[in-house]
Amino acid sequence: MGRAVGDWDLALQGAGAWGRAVADDAVGELDELLFRQADVISRDQASRFLSRKAIRYRVAAGRWRRVHGAVFVTHSGPVGAAQRRWIGVLAAGPGAVLGGLTAAQDGGLRGFPSPVVHVLVPAERRVGQLPPGVRVHRTVCLSGEDVVAAGRPRRTVPARSLVDAAQWADSAARARAVIAAGFQQRLVGGGDVHRVLVRLPRVRRRRLILETATDAAGGAHSLAELDFLGLVRRAGLPEPRCQQARRDSTGRRRYLDAYFERWGLHVEIDGGQHLDPQAAWADMRRQNDLWIDGDRVLRFPAWVVRVHPRQVVDQVRAALRQAGWPG
Repeated sequence: MGRAVGDWDLALQGAGAWGRAVADDAVGELDELLFRQADVISRDQASRFLSRKAIRYRVAAGRWRRVHGAVFVTHSGPVGAAQRRWIGVLAAGPGAVLGGLTAAQDGGLRGFPSPVVHVLVPAERRVGQLPPGVRVHRTVCLSGEDVVAAGRPRRTVPARSLVDAAQWADSAARARAVIAAGFQQRLVGGGDVHRVLVRLPRVRRRRLILETATDAAGGAHSLAELDFLGLVRRAGLPEPRCQQARRDSTGRRRYLDAYFERWGLHVEIDGGQHLDPQAAWADMRRQNDLWIDGDRVLRFPAWVVRVHPRQVVDQVRAALRQAGWPG
């Protein structure tokens, strides 16, 4: 990087065409950096392009705004989610990356809105006061395979992000939901989460995360499906296959929430999306196709699985016995 310049400092000092070219290059590189960082910049970064006087002038003129210590937003408008993430990483200093739920959201996770920006730093790093809404977590394990190489800002890979989000969650239920959603939304698959757990032997809620990931990798993607699978196991019933692909009478591929294949019993767990008329009809049509093929179909709202588990177990047991299960 070239020497720091102010607003055309070299040109104003009579440096001629060469000076103007250097100043133009510096301003161009600064603009490119601001574009990559959503108009957020640290003082150290700005000092590579501008003199201290030029930085102070921009702040005094209202063109830049100090949002924390040595971090600036280079406009006067509202601060958005992308900018809050950059502010958190820059405020936490060198080596900081987005982690947990924030990194998972940046990588595409949907359905878990949160105003908190989670930042992961090496355990030996000292971090000063942080902006409101930024939460720092320390780790002794942050290898290259845990970080997205091209991330802007740098963030942990989806599997590491989900594991951290689960161990930092405020409840076990939310931890399970985050892991399940990661599989459901295809951010991770197979043994991705298991490989992270091998690298993090002391992770909080390790057993819960491992069990949830194992079930989710086997097809039980939603929290309601995981709850149902737990009920079946505790009741000593045969274990179903989750998200089993089948062709209906029209030849279309359908996915069954839980399918007891040997006994031709299909269990559908209805979530909130079933309140939509179009979605409800699609499910009814799928159910009709299964009945036409001779399968039994039981349907339970997700809330019934949680609130009245005994009723669910009794009906599933009765249907299995009717289909020939010896019990």
